[in-house]
Amino acid sequence: MSPVTMSYRAAALAAYFALLVLMLNWFTWLAPPERMPIAIALILTAVPLLFPLRGLLHGRLYTHAWTSFLALPYFILGVDAVAAGTEPIWLGWATVVASTTLFTATVGYTRCRGRELRADGG
Repeated sequence: MSPVTMSYRAAALAAYFALLVLMLNWFTWLAPPERMPIAIALILTAVPLLFPLRGLLHGRLYTHAWTSFLALPYFILGVDAVAAGTEPIWLGWATVVASTTLFTATVGYTRCRGRELRADGG
């Protein structure tokens, strides 16, 4: 695996865990929702992030590919929080940065690793 591919993978894992920790902390301690139970907010935001965990840790190409699509709703959540201004704005910005980084890194890893596998014949 080339250094560029490894750096994309490291960035994807860092952004993934940052987004997971951010969602858990946001909806439990930092700014719990007022109109819905905390459990519902966690089920809607943190649980979907658990599905790609194993594939990302093992560096599976297909998991990285569909995880890029999983990052998009979190980008929307972050933009909505920034635009609404009701939450602490830095939580929205942190979500935007983490989800954008996750999207970019997973797409980069998928492209680089796919090219490496095609070049190796497998």
